[in-house]
Amino acid sequence: MDDNTGGRRVAWPWRVAASVAGVAVVLGGCGSGDNDDDKADEPNPSASSGSTAPTTSGSPSASATGGDSTSLSPFRADPARVPRTKQQAEALATAVALEPEAWGADFRAQQPATSTPGTAAVLDDECRWERRPLPGTVLASLSRYSELPGAGGKGVVKVTAVVTVHTTVLDADDQMSTTLEEPLRCREQQVRTDERISGLMSLATPYGQGNNNYADDDVLEIGSYLTGNSKQTYRWQVARIGTVVVTTSVKGAKGYSDDELTQYSSHALVAMLDRVKSELGVEN
Repeated sequence: MDDNTGGRRVAWPWRVAASVAGVAVVLGGCGSGDNDDDKADEPNPSASSGSTAPTTSGSPSASATGGDSTSLSPFRADPARVPRTKQQAEALATAVALEPEAWGADFRAQQPATSTPGTAAVLDDECRWERRPLPGTVLASLSRYSELPGAGGKGVVKVTAVVTVHTTVLDADDQMSTTLEEPLRCREQQVRTDERISGLMSLATPYGQGNNNYADDDVLEIGSYLTGNSKQTYRWQVARIGTVVVTTSVKGAKGYSDDELTQYSSHALVAMLDRVKSELGVEN
């Protein structure tokens, strides 16, 4: 598939995409799923939950990613290309977050098409999602909302691509920990007045475990998205490379199987990880 941004070509690494999808299959055996646009904007990047989830780095040294972890990683970042300023981080987020056409030829932008600049979606103490200003640990965050229009009796599939650039690896890892633990704290989450997510479950797969050979850490969350009397599949997948966290969400619709939704989510995640590596990798 061609990526029109900057004329780069996105290579779909099918073996990696299959590994990402494999994580969804494991968790899918434990429950059903669905997605939420606002929730998928960002897992709460300002919260630190004290999780024991492994901390890994997007490069073999702290200087390369702004963190102090020296764990194994699938990627080596060029220290000179890792964002240190808000402007640099915003440029990276813009380059990485998927546009509608990157999801597939028939996808189009939702309205609004992007998140409010300088904000993130946060799950409050009462399990309600709201937008707040970015915390000091986040340099930039961008969400792009797309949809696949309904046709032939099928419903509208809504998807979100999110990029969050943190100041350090530890801050990015805190976001992953929070993402993993939120379903334990809030099995049901309020999105809007008549929209909520329920039956949530999450699974973490650090690099080198299971089928994760593509990111420093990966978290998959599934549940059911409820709108009035409608119940649809929800999938929210988050992966980290160094200081950068990418997220994809897919809200199912009538006429689409879980396998089809998993393909959309996993391929989009791989595409954004590929873009991160292209933007920050060591040039030959």
